Amino acid sequence: MTLAPVLNRLDQDQGAALDRLLALLRIPSISTDPAYKADCDAAADWLVQDLATIGFTAEKRPTPGHPMVVAHGGDGGPHLLFYGHYDVQPVDPLELWDSPPFEPALEDTPNGTVIRGRGTSDDKGQLMTFVEAMRAWVAEHGELPCKITIFLEGEEESGSPSLVPFMKENAEELTADFAMICDTGLFEGRVPAITTMLRGLVAEEVILKAASRDLHSGMYGGLARNPIHLMAQILADLHDETGRVTLDGFYDGVPELPGEIRAQWQGLGFDHAGFLGDVGLSVPAGEQDRTPLEMIWSRPTAEVNGITGGYTGEGFKTVLPAEARAKVSFRLVGTQDPEAVHAAFVKHVESRLPADVTAEFPLGHGAPASRMPTDDPGFETVRGALTDEWGVEAA
Repeated sequence: MTLAPVLNRLDQDQGAALDRLLALLRIPSISTDPAYKADCDAAADWLVQDLATIGFTAEKRPTPGHPMVVAHGGDGGPHLLFYGHYDVQPVDPLELWDSPPFEPALEDTPNGTVIRGRGTSDDKGQLMTFVEAMRAWVAEHGELPCKITIFLEGEEESGSPSLVPFMKENAEELTADFAMICDTGLFEGRVPAITTMLRGLVAEEVILKAASRDLHSGMYGGLARNPIHLMAQILADLHDETGRVTLDGFYDGVPELPGEIRAQWQGLGFDHAGFLGDVGLSVPAGEQDRTPLEMIWSRPTAEVNGITGGYTGEGFKTVLPAEARAKVSFRLVGTQDPEAVHAAFVKHVESRLPADVTAEFPLGHGAPASRMPTDDPGFETVRGALTDEWGVEAA
């Protein structure tokens, strides 16, 4: 079974493949918002039906949250498992979109033609790339190259609360020789890469409450505690002047980059000015003693993802708010413990609370980082195949 006719088939059928991707992109499968539960179900149903057309035995499996899609096809070894997710992030604020997020369309840019729409690059585009590759293989060779399991979840963008329990309950079915994850990226568009490390995540929400109700700032301003002021101070204290995170024990379990990996990264010639320039920035932030690639690939982070409080509507209202809210995420590496990071964040907040202010933490869930053993010969086999296909040494 050769690869060349499969690649030719993909080129020939690109139009139909694009139509299928656009159909999936139109489904607003936002996992974090209960209002879109039916849409997440619809996305899972769509995938089950599409996989069945290739010859997979596909099912939608229930969980306490959004369903999993599990499909099996092919025979013989090795057994490959492919993982992706069909859910997407919220689209707010809508006014910042140049086009409706769930009306995907092609757009010509200085870097080539792209698809604009929520989920195009995270993760429906990558997911369907693998599905289309399997479709083309079957069309040319009549069968899959080996035993393949496709495993798609619908809660990746909301912390994957159902993922680990489902995997434990179905461990025998989901155990494979190799697992492939498509929710990653390339160093740049012309250099193929194998991602060997995935950062973990802790998602936090903190609510600071002061007065029993919103107050008039002309009457209480300067006297009553303003929870937005306090929230700003607490969040600013998450980093020191060098960009390091200040939580107690935050760097416990954070490894230094292996020398051979560091050398590979340095050889990539990463253009951080161009990387930042693409989004209108120019100066690297973060840890001052780390390279830009280290910061985005191998270092832990603390980021404020949202902050609200008081009056934010049209016009002006001189309110002194009763509460302030913030959402904060921590990217984890190495053996950092999500529970320890959560506890450290709670301590960080509570140790800064004055009298008359309380804090609540509705979220506080997370997952640890993962790191693949790159001494497995399978990695070099795949790296060699990518190098041959792309004509550029894979990273």
